[in-house]
Amino acid sequence: MLSKENLLKLAQVKMPFGKYAGRVLIDLPEEYLLWFERKGEFPKGELGELMQLCLAIKIEGLDRLVKPLKQPE
Repeated sequence: MLSKENLLKLAQVKMPFGKYAGRVLIDLPEEYLLWFERKGEFPKGELGELMQLCLAIKIEGLDRLVKPLKQPE
């Protein structure tokens, strides 16, 4: 699950719905991702997998390594 391709996706894919719609996944607040985890309801498919990976990266304090991969807005 931790691959160069997925790290790039975290820095480029935008949240498609909800309170943070339009925000790049790596910029989602950790508390928001923890809310999905507590509910046990990450979205199905690739989006949910990326959100889980994003949470793991944030918990380990490694999100600063992904942020430079973001495309300029």
